[in-house]
Amino acid sequence: MYLEVNKNDHVQGPVNAPIELIEYADYQCPYCRKAYHIVKDIQKKLGDKVQFVFRNFPLTELHPHALHAAIAAEIAASHGKFWEMHDLLFENQNALDDYYLLEYAKKLGINAAEFETDFGKDRFYQKVKDDYDSGLENDVQGTPTFFVNGEVFDGNWTTSEFIEYLESLISK
Repeated sequence: MYLEVNKNDHVQGPVNAPIELIEYADYQCPYCRKAYHIVKDIQKKLGDKVQFVFRNFPLTELHPHALHAAIAAEIAASHGKFWEMHDLLFENQNALDDYYLLEYAKKLGINAAEFETDFGKDRFYQKVKDDYDSGLENDVQGTPTFFVNGEVFDGNWTTSEFIEYLESLISK
């Protein structure tokens, strides 16, 4: 099955980049935090040659704060601050309970009362659920899971193998 970027995705980088990197991740997953830094390095190294797409895949049975963190990121997105919240959540992974989520929202200039009201709105939960469901449809079994140009990446994303593979796609 080929995975496609859609209008609801969070995207960094040009649409016509030769590499489309989609990640399914959980904000509370320690492996995803490692992947967060690796993706930052990839973006720095490959620049406009890569389009990065982030999708929520909270593993709620393992990570009790993952769902609320994902919802907080979606609320931030409605204020044009998705990537700022995304980065804060990964950089402060040990502080993801609701108190801290509200603090991060305030830090990003999002009104606290509005943020708290938005937390109860179905549309933010639904966006997270839609991401999660698309992961299930594409056989995502854990986090992080990467897709490169629509195909699941089966290699080792924690080593230089990942960046070398991506670089090999550019020269084709």
